[in-house]
Amino acid sequence: MPFPLAVNARISIPESAVETRFVRSSGPGGQSVNKVASKVQMWIDLDRLVGATPGDLALIRMKLATRLDAAGRLMVSSQTTREQGRNLAEAAVRAADLIRAALIRPKVRRATRPTGASRERRLEAKRRRAGKLRHRHIDPE
Repeated sequence: MPFPLAVNARISIPESAVETRFVRSSGPGGQSVNKVASKVQMWIDLDRLVGATPGDLALIRMKLATRLDAAGRLMVSSQTTREQGRNLAEAAVRAADLIRAALIRPKVRRATRPTGASRERRLEAKRRRAGKLRHRHIDPE
């Protein structure tokens, strides 16, 4: 796995920020299921990200709050394959993707007034609906 792992053009994950542990994977595995630890658990210390501003870190912590442990580290795991190396590479890519997605700032919504034409279309639709409902009623005579 090539370190430092690039998140975007400015931010990267250095090897010193990553702690990995290999554990037994769940699911079928044949005879070696109780011997091979192929699942990867990876913790990334967000304070050690290279190039991240305090604003970036706050945004990452806010958006990935459910994936952070008590120490504030990002936890990512992978057990899709039965090979340790491929799971390690997949976990690293997944971590970079999560951080990259968390850095996307939402667009600021500015309130606008409806146009005259849209207001007229809404009122016309209301008149049509009211007329349709009015014709459904049976006049008691």
